[in-house]
Amino acid sequence: MSIRPVNSPDRPPRLALVDGLRLAAALAVACFHYFGQNFPSIWGEAPRDFAYTVHRASMYGWLGVEMFFLISGFVICMSAWGRTPGEFAVSRLSRLFPAYWAVIVLLVTRLAVFPQKSDNLPEDLHPRTVLSNLTMFPGPLDVDLLAGVAWTLDLEARFYLLMAIVLKFGATYERLLGFCTVWLVAAYVTHSTQNKLLDQFVLSSYAGLFVAGIALYLMFRFGQNLMLWTLLGMAWAYQLSVLQIRVDWHMAAPGSTHTVSWSLCALLLTAFLGVLMLATIGPLRDVSWRWLVTAGALTYPFYLVHMSLGYPLAKGITRHVPAIGHWGNMAVVTTAMLLLSYGIHRWVERPVGLWMRGGLSRGLAAARGAKEPVAGGPAAGKPVAEEAAAGKPVAGETAAGKPVAGETAAEELVAKETVAGEPAAGKPVAEEQVAGETAAEETVRVPVSVPGPRTPSP
Repeated sequence: MSIRPVNSPDRPPRLALVDGLRLAAALAVACFHYFGQNFPSIWGEAPRDFAYTVHRASMYGWLGVEMFFLISGFVICMSAWGRTPGEFAVSRLSRLFPAYWAVIVLLVTRLAVFPQKSDNLPEDLHPRTVLSNLTMFPGPLDVDLLAGVAWTLDLEARFYLLMAIVLKFGATYERLLGFCTVWLVAAYVTHSTQNKLLDQFVLSSYAGLFVAGIALYLMFRFGQNLMLWTLLGMAWAYQLSVLQIRVDWHMAAPGSTHTVSWSLCALLLTAFLGVLMLATIGPLRDVSWRWLVTAGALTYPFYLVHMSLGYPLAKGITRHVPAIGHWGNMAVVTTAMLLLSYGIHRWVERPVGLWMRGGLSRGLAAARGAKEPVAGGPAAGKPVAEEAAAGKPVAGETAAGKPVAGETAAEELVAKETVAGEPAAGKPVAEEQVAGETAAEETVRVPVSVPGPRTPSP
């Protein structure tokens, strides 16, 4: 029996709780950077000395990165479904780069005005450093990161590359199932052989997270069956096995003061998977609190600024306003970073993202038009002028010289690719963000039910 979707992805309402989970993951990472590492230079005193319990709990905040990758497997599969590789690339470029560039500009400005040494920023403001960071991938160019958390964007981009390969052949249930199976096998082989070159593409330390997210989306779209549950179980078993690599790294990292428990890490990550399942294929998918939409929109810019700009702000407050205390300082820094994140989202991500999406979509449409002349256009090898002289309509016009009803290819792409946050007529922004386009970064929507059988168990 053929596999049919039980849900339609056409303009579905949001899975609001997934937005909230994304912000929760970002806040977990922020807690790790603020309190989980025992650096006295940030707060004037080591977190272990003034907030021992918070310090011990925050030591596990780095798991927020794993949570991001798990969510990314789900939402990127949703966002990519039905798109060509070019359309997917336009979506990702216009989504990630505006906020990232804004943060790089802020960091460069901060280093130019206050050049004192920072815990997470290079002292050198060489033009090569700045230019390399503008690409989002300075690591392969052997250049220091300005935004310390940008290493995760590099891994995300490699996942996007793998998804683009799938899209080249067309995203279907069978192809995604086969892709995930091959990816897991490749991850097993790469991990066992310690092949560093292959690992650059296979991402053996994180493959199980992305595959688990994709498996959840296939359940979400096509219904649950034994095959998908087996894929999810195998992906999770693999991921928890290689999680020890990350645990060992964090125990040996600077600022680490206590043993990190693999058992507790596995329990926390599995609990998060359970909540994500409730939010996507369980009863919590119907949660629709509007404030979660805003929370999701702030996640990506907050993730970028919380350390690179939050550290120097905290140190400045510690130095110049010591009376505020550690907790007051933390409250001011966190609030300031959230407000800055909202500003970046409202005045950079949305307008610049819309502009980029339109321009890139028109360029993509032009490239397609050059390869495949539209119906009604000039005959092969004949210029438009000759066609017009012969009385034939040129591409985009009727015989009467009027535009063809509808949109040009470029306009149609722009219409499809409206940036998250641009409202449809008469509807609030919060209700009309495009599926897959809020952050690491994505909005998430619940498909509207349509007739069709659920996927049978194999």
